[in-house]
Amino acid sequence: MEDLNIRIEGRAGRITLTREKALNALNHDMALAVLAALSNWCDDPSVDLVIMDAAGDRAFCAGGDIAAVYHAGRAGDHQVGRDFFRDEYRMNVAIADFPKPVVAFMQGFVMGGGVGLGGHASHRIVGDTTRIAMPESGIGLIPDVGGTWLLGRAPGRIGEYLALTGARMGPGDAIHAGFADTYLPEAEWPALIAALEDTGDIHRIKGAKPPAAPLADRDLSAFGGRHVTAILDAVTAAGDDDSMTAMRRNSPLSMAAGLAMVRAARGDRRIQESLGREYRFTARATESTDFLEGVRAQIIDKDRSPKWAADASPVAVQALLAPLGSNDMTWETAE
Repeated sequence: MEDLNIRIEGRAGRITLTREKALNALNHDMALAVLAALSNWCDDPSVDLVIMDAAGDRAFCAGGDIAAVYHAGRAGDHQVGRDFFRDEYRMNVAIADFPKPVVAFMQGFVMGGGVGLGGHASHRIVGDTTRIAMPESGIGLIPDVGGTWLLGRAPGRIGEYLALTGARMGPGDAIHAGFADTYLPEAEWPALIAALEDTGDIHRIKGAKPPAAPLADRDLSAFGGRHVTAILDAVTAAGDDDSMTAMRRNSPLSMAAGLAMVRAARGDRRIQESLGREYRFTARATESTDFLEGVRAQIIDKDRSPKWAADASPVAVQALLAPLGSNDMTWETAE
């Protein structure tokens, strides 16, 4: 398809994102195509491993292409969003549970849907340009695509910090936080990809010493507060102006729900549990949250001035995370 180059090269199944001008943003058709490719290669003896990469220097994948979800939601059609999120999450699980190695080469921006693509691979390679973030609270959403699963496993209070601020991580921080595994200068990526294609041998991955991880030494104890308000007060008192500014800019409902979900994910045994909880929010997002207003302000009109209006109370968060009944996500491997 036009937005992806899916093929077999040597011993490797290859998935290359080719929407370079759109920073390789992931749309619904792309998610379905990745899902189909993984299904086809699962039992294919000619494929020893899967390699995911992307065209261009600026981004592996800067997020999900949610314009169609926005316009449908504005028109009162909430099923478009539900279908997109459901299929995207099915793709996330297929990557996380793939029985063969999946190697993701993540340069430039890796945000939102890009984390869902690369962040659940078995071998996640980053370079000097890599900038990873889960900035969904800035558009009225929550860290989805299995983001709460990753954030819930980050050391200390890094998960809460990243969820509430949308802060970007360089390669050292990404490895420290558990969003990546290996640092390798990007000039060396083509040779490694060629070796993996030629041999199918995952042991060809030899990383270099990663850059420093500033988050490892940062005091994030303020993010241990029980509620968003308490965290914001603590951040303000600590003089953490960057975090304070980000939190005052983001959707109060998204931060409250994201905080609850990251903490709930710490008790999950499988990524499916985290994704199922995320879907309860995103299935309701175009109808009952700040999501449409956030997308309007940040992506459609680009006035960067969202008018947050959704109820951010604990009762509202609980309602958004309540079971969807027969519409809850189910998994073929759930038994």
